Amino acid sequence: MTRLRFIAPGAFALLAACGPTTGNLPIVSAPPPPARSEAGLDRVMGRDARALISQFGNPNQDVREDTARKLQYASGVCVLDAYLYPPAPGREPVVTHVDARLPTGEDIDRASCIAALIRRKEAR
Repeated sequence: MTRLRFIAPGAFALLAACGPTTGNLPIVSAPPPPARSEAGLDRVMGRDARALISQFGNPNQDVREDTARKLQYASGVCVLDAYLYPPAPGREPVVTHVDARLPTGEDIDRASCIAALIRRKEAR
């Protein structure tokens, strides 16, 4: 029991060394998130269905639900889902969001997929 009395204060002293210091530490900000490629998205974002069909051809899927619409374009390179919603009641739906993936389901850069689909249409 006497040995424990001498060991306990020493153990607490060692643990105290692991605690935070009370001095002023420099504030380090987190690095900015990696920039996502947005170049090329302007070919799709804000466009209506007619513009997409003119650009890519007929979609592989055209899903309508209430006032929303999803056009899906697929190739051997990627699958692009363009989601269209009306900007205001009674207005024509336009693309507000785009998803892109490989045919295997893995994510792919959206702008790269758009470029691949445009090249596919031009090759026809």
